[in-house]
This record gives sequence, C-alpha cells and structure tokens, in this order.
Amino acid sequence: MDVTNSLYYDGDWHDTAGSESIPVTDPATESTIADVPTASEDEVDAALESVERASGEWAATPARDRGELVRELADLLLDNVDELAEIIVQEQGKPLDHARESIPHAADLVEYMAEWDRRIEGDTLPGDTRHESVHLLRKPYGVVAGVIPWNYPIAVLVRKVAPALVTGNTVVVKPSEYTPLSTIRLFELIDEQLDVPDGVVNLVTGAGSVGQQLVTADEVDMVTMTGHVDTGKAIMRDAADDLKEVALELGGKAPAIVWKDADIAEAVDHVVAARMTNAGQVCTCAERLYVHSDVVDEFVEAYTDAVEGLELGDPMDSPDIGPLVSADQVAKTESAVERAREEGARVVTGGERPDREGYYYQPTIIEGLDHDAAIVHDEVFGPVIPVISVDSADEALELANDSDYGLSSYVYTDDYQLAMRFSEELEFGVTYVNRSIGESWQAHHIGWDESGLGGEDGKYGLLKYTRLKTVYHNYE
Repeated sequence: MDVTNSLYYDGDWHDTAGSESIPVTDPATESTIADVPTASEDEVDAALESVERASGEWAATPARDRGELVRELADLLLDNVDELAEIIVQEQGKPLDHARESIPHAADLVEYMAEWDRRIEGDTLPGDTRHESVHLLRKPYGVVAGVIPWNYPIAVLVRKVAPALVTGNTVVVKPSEYTPLSTIRLFELIDEQLDVPDGVVNLVTGAGSVGQQLVTADEVDMVTMTGHVDTGKAIMRDAADDLKEVALELGGKAPAIVWKDADIAEAVDHVVAARMTNAGQVCTCAERLYVHSDVVDEFVEAYTDAVEGLELGDPMDSPDIGPLVSADQVAKTESAVERAREEGARVVTGGERPDREGYYYQPTIIEGLDHDAAIVHDEVFGPVIPVISVDSADEALELANDSDYGLSSYVYTDDYQLAMRFSEELEFGVTYVNRSIGESWQAHHIGWDESGLGGEDGKYGLLKYTRLKTVYHNYE
C-alpha cells in the first residue's frame, strides 16, 4: 500500500521532507503493508500555524454552519463504510463485521454532536445593581490537538473532532503510528468531498515525539487524548507549562460482579462480549470477575464453554476473535499470564498463543489467584480474565473498588436494592447493570482516578470543548 499523503494542513496535502517513516503492519499476517512518513518539526510547526490562522474565523462562523459541516462528515462516513472498515481490519486486526459496525456507530455520534449547533447554552443572570445583567457565554478554546489511539481509530477520531468543530474550535490530530491509514484515507475523503475552510481540520503523522510537539506548542489551547495512563500523565506534565486544558480518557480495569440471583446464561453472554470484544483491546472491557461463591462453579463452567466456542481467525472473515494489534501487545499479554501462573493461578482455558501466523492470543480464563496478584490490578489489553469468588456484597465492593483505575464496572443481579447499592458505591465513572459493553452518545463517558479526566459524549462531553466568558452589561 503506497502512502504519499500523510500531512494535511492549510486545506492541502504536503509532501514530507523528513527521511524517517513508520512501518504499518497487518496483525493477521505480521507483514508490512505501508510505510507512513513522520512529520518533521518544521512540518508540524507549519500545520500549527495553519490551524491557528483559521481559528478566529471558524469561531466566528455561525454555529448552524459549523453544525452543517459536521452533518456532512457523518454522511461521508456512512457513504464509505466498507472502504474504511477494510483499512481498519488491515492495520488493526479488528474483525470485519465489527469494523463495519464501528463506522455507522461513529457517524451516529457525529450526527448527535451536530444537533448541538443551536443548543450551546450559556446563562443570563440578574446583576447586583440596577440596570445590569450578567451573561455567561460559551466560547471555544481555539486550537484543539487530538491524540488518537489505535483500537478504534475512526470512532475515537470523530469522537473528538465533531464536538470540537461544532463548538467553534479548529483541530489538528495525530493518529497512532499503528493505525494511521484509516485516518489518512478519511482526510483524503474530507479533502475531496467536503468544503472545509482551510486550516480547520489538520493531520500530522508520526511517533510520540510528534504528539509531544503538539502538546507543548504555543498555538494549542486544549489537548484531548485517549490512550495509556503513562502517556496521559506525560501529556499533563507537558501541558502544565502553559496551563492548557486537558481531557484524558485513559486505561481501565473494570470489575464485573455476578451475583447469586443473576441470570447466569445472560450474564455469561454479556461478560463474554464485555471482555472479548476486539480481542479484549477496549479500555471499558470487563477485566476481572467477582462471582458469588454459591454460583461460581456454575458460572465458570458456562463461561468456559462460551469462551471455548469463540472462533479465532482471519479478521477479514469476521471471526469472534481477531489478532492483537502488534507483537508488543502479544508479548505483554503473554507476560501477564505467565506472571499469574508464577503467582499460583490455574488457567481454566487458553493461556497461550495459537499455532498460527499473526499476533493472536487464545481467549483465557484464570482462577485461583489472591486479590493482590498483578493481573488483578494491571490493565491487560488482551482476551484474558481472572475469576475471584466472593461471599458478600461488602466483600465484592471492597475488592472491586481496590484499583487505581475508575473507568467502568459491571453488575449482574435481579435484586433491585442490591443493584442500586452497587451502582451507588462502585467507584467508577460508568456502571453497567445487567448489560454488556458499549456507550450511548447522549450519556457521558468519564473515568475517575487514573482512568482520566474531562469526559466525552453527551452534553457534558460537548461542553468540555468550551470555556465560560462572563460579560457584565450595564445599560443605565
């Protein structure tokens, strides 16, 4: 796959003068499918000048016009589902049907955000003196830099770009070096088919140094990033020098509590999806299971049967489980399981790489661990889950909340009072009760503690891209 376009700024494509490039690998075959140029410092500076130059005019553009452009972006996604999905499969390893589903899902988010073009609300308050009123206005930050992860390269891209544009910000994005191809193709389609003012949306490619240059640039007013907690902390440190606004969606270690009165078959179906979707490479995945001792044997048996029935195969054939994104990701998953074995774990099923080409790892269930084991606390971006037996709600809550992360959590019970208690006392930004993984765009997606800050989606996710301005009107 030839990649000549990788830097898009000031409304046009630019050849990179840099000599460095990054190979993009097909996880299913371990072969290089493209080499993507790395932007030089001067080229990133040129993109930053472009996005800053466009900022004032775009902020002054009527919100209705901004919303119309975002609606056209949603249509563009829907018109190119198959092409974008196939690129995602090749660069990330996501099963084709899942990749296809992710594009309309992303378009749905974009449409939702476009609806806010006439709903960006401020407040009018009474003044403290006669003939005065106080207006609180929502204003854009200016220039937003978006750092995009590899696990959902298009969905997370538009999750940031759509609300930023609707609220009047201009945007420069850097995709993951693992999955830049779908982003590049989307920008080609934007350039070909949408009438976007020069400099409003911009693209630079490269490794972490390019992202760091964006974060530290004087032109950037806000940074939004989805990725690993260590990267998020580094971004906060770099952004602190200029006190930039930062929104971070980081890792998770979601607990799933299965109670003795739960519908076991339903809970199994939900937890299989909640852990094994995208080969476990989702930050909101259920990563640790707490099952009531009265039903733990029944649940593990049914869960094992379901996991062993999952098809592992070529992602273009839409199997249940595709490959992990990289050799490094497989190595991390292998290492986590081996350490669990050393700490006394019993592998119920899986626990190794299959004998086949590609970055695959078997869906894995682990039992017999103490709660202080590393795999119970460290995020594992792979299809692996430990099961721990619990005897009481107090114990389940204590163990579930014993985590540095606070992104998502799951509860399965038919006891209404217990469901309400778990919902109230689980220390996570999101709790799913008797359902599986997945967000609604009108809700709010936010992590607590080391899972991030700022939040995304819904009214509050959109308003994150604005700052308040207070105007005192004295009309005496």
